[in-house]
This record gives sequence, structure tokens and C-alpha cells, in this order.
Amino acid sequence: MSTTDEHADGGHGDHHLPATEDWPRGFGEASWWPFVTAIGGSGIYVGAALLVLSLGENALVSTTIGAGATVASVGLFLVGIYGWLYHAFVSDFWERGTDHHSGRTLKFAMLLFLGSEVATFGAGFIYYFIVRGTDVWVGADIPHVWGSLVIVNTVILLISSVTLHYSHVALLNGNRDRFMKLLGLTLLLGIVFIGGQVYEYYEFIVHENFTIAQGIYGSAFYGLTGLHGLHVTMGAVLLGIVFVRAYYGQYSPERHTSVSTASMYWHFVDVVWVFLVVVLYMGANLV
Repeated sequence: MSTTDEHADGGHGDHHLPATEDWPRGFGEASWWPFVTAIGGSGIYVGAALLVLSLGENALVSTTIGAGATVASVGLFLVGIYGWLYHAFVSDFWERGTDHHSGRTLKFAMLLFLGSEVATFGAGFIYYFIVRGTDVWVGADIPHVWGSLVIVNTVILLISSVTLHYSHVALLNGNRDRFMKLLGLTLLLGIVFIGGQVYEYYEFIVHENFTIAQGIYGSAFYGLTGLHGLHVTMGAVLLGIVFVRAYYGQYSPERHTSVSTASMYWHFVDVVWVFLVVVLYMGANLV
């Protein structure tokens, strides 16, 4: 996945060189950002496991430890993603970039990445439908999760797809002011959606005592919605990088590869959310 952009350099320079100010400095092509990202991503699973172990009457660890490990891992993961993308594709934008051929390659690479994401979420949905057909599901305590909050959150996310689409259209038409405003609105809506998800989790866990350890539905619900929430957060980071680059004038009707790829990713997570709402929220209590 890449946020680099189209910029021919007239045959000068090497498009494959790393950013000149990458970290750590003085190590040639070495970069620690992918390593930091991998540690953060692995830590998320460790934190989730600790959270599960902290639930119930015979908890093995403190809830604070599980929550702290999860939050720290997510933060480290996002920092790694930012450093990786920024130093690889943004810092030397004007000196090097991608030509038209490379731009098409990056879009195709995004399609391949989204294909792997379809497989990831597909595996989760298959698991959910399989357990629904077992005896374990019969008589299970299924909480009522459908409500006004999920409706509002869904509308917010769908609107963000519309604003992002027309933001891209404005860029292609050379209307930079409209492009910036709609892109900023999209980013704001994405942040509001993430906040809504956090608030929903708070309501379920604290006020309704509905946790990931509450039966087979709890594990499916928090597993799928949590995975989606992580993807939306990654999308918000991508849009944030695109917005900063747009602010510094790095896009034009001829140079917009990263806007296209980020838009593809954002529309994908929106579609996945619609499936989640239909299956997990609306269909949870259906026989």
C-alpha cells in the first residue's frame, strides 16, 4: 500500500532510492519503520489476548495491563505506519516520484492489497456464519446491539465516502479549494466515526456488561468490529497524510495517485461496514 504520487523527473535520479532523511541515519538503505510497524501490529494481538485474560472472575492479569498494552501497541503501530509512509513516499516528493506507468502499478498493487483484505474479512464472516449454524448458538444470550448510535455512525461513514469522491472529482477538475474542503470534511467524519465506535464500546462494556468474553457472539462481534475499527483508523491516518500533502500543494489534475489509492481503501472499509451492520447488528437476533 502506498501513498506515493505521480511525478516524472525527466529521466534524472533514481526512483528506487530511500528517503534521504530516513531513520536511523547513516545506515544506507536501512529503515526501522517497517520493524516498528510490525512490533506494533504484533502487540495489538498480545494486548487483545491480555484483555481476554483479564475478564471473568478468575482473571489472570489486570484489566489495566491489557488495556494499556493494547493502546500502546495501537499507538506504536500508527507511528510506524506514519514514519514508513512519510519517509518512503512524502519527504522527497519533489525530487523523486512515480511516472504514469508506476502510478498504474501502484493502483493495481492497492487492488491486490484490497483482495487480501477481502479474504481477511471473508474468513471472519465465514466463522460467524458457521457458528450461527451450530448448537452453541441456540439459546445463546444475544444482546440487543441495534440502535440509534449505529445508525448515526453508519450515515456518517457513508457520507464520508460521498465527500471523498467529490473531493477527488474537484481535484481532477482543478478546483483545489473545493478539493481541500471536502477532503478535510472526509477526515473529520472519519474521526467522528472512530469516536462513535469507541463510545459504543464504552456503553456496551461498562453499562450493559457486554464484553468479548460474553459467549460466542461477543467474540465474533468485537473481533469483526474491532478489526474494522483498526482499518478505519489506518484509513484516517492515510487521509491525514494526503491532507497534509494537499495543503503543501503536492497534488494536481495530473498528479493524484495517492488520492486515488487512499480513496479506494476508504471506500472499501465503508462497504465492509455496511456488511457488518447488516450481519452483526441487524441480523444478530434473527433466527
